[in-house]
Amino acid sequence: MRVDELDYDLPPGLIAQRPTPVRDESRLLVYDRVQKRVHHRTFADLPDVIGDALVVINDTRVVPARIPIERPRGEVLLLEQVGANGLWEGLARPTRRLRAGRRYGEVELLEHLGEGRWRLRLHGEPAGEMPLPPYITEPLAEPERYQTVYARETGSAAAPTAGLHFTAELLARLDVERVTLHVGLDTFRPITVDELSEHPLHGERYEVRPEAWERIRAAERVLAVGTTTVRVLETLARGAPLTGRTELFITPGFEFPASTRC
Repeated sequence: MRVDELDYDLPPGLIAQRPTPVRDESRLLVYDRVQKRVHHRTFADLPDVIGDALVVINDTRVVPARIPIERPRGEVLLLEQVGANGLWEGLARPTRRLRAGRRYGEVELLEHLGEGRWRLRLHGEPAGEMPLPPYITEPLAEPERYQTVYARETGSAAAPTAGLHFTAELLARLDVERVTLHVGLDTFRPITVDELSEHPLHGERYEVRPEAWERIRAAERVLAVGTTTVRVLETLARGAPLTGRTELFITPGFEFPASTRC
């Protein structure tokens, strides 16, 4: 499939720049496959829509990963912690003006890995800004709004955004199970090839508790919240271990053995 076959027009005026005051007051579009009708609901209606399905969420927590640097003016985006003593992999710009072996504020660049990626050492804990998507142009007034209410395991360079609409009260009305996938480079890296099959993924770390996977496998109906959760479930359905990295790339024509009950 050619990448340009997936292009569509999204007017900037239709991209919300600020979240709703209450998370579950956001809109929910429901397609009835039997009646072939579209219903306009609010997210608070989700329990009524999905019935007794087991809801599977990704409980990763976003790192304040955007760290500004000066001389040259730019920034480092932390992607993944890769070792002890503050070792990370990240994106840094302007890459052509940066040098391995130099320290830029709290960030020491160790090795350029190509395509703007660096192995680096962070001196101290991550204390930057939230790495908002490029289509969000307004400053984030409340950084915690870019975390899901169920976020636990710190490690993502971006939020699993499908879960941002849940509230604690809404979760209490649902049967919920957790998995963890830390969102990484592939969320930020643009597709530069013409054919979708030629776009490589660097992979992302995931972990699922054995008892969680048993509940998911035994459930009659499963609702996976967002693409990150789907990737974990479909990776495990293909025989992968409960802890590892996934390079699963879901493209048109993909078959969903783990999601046939959704």
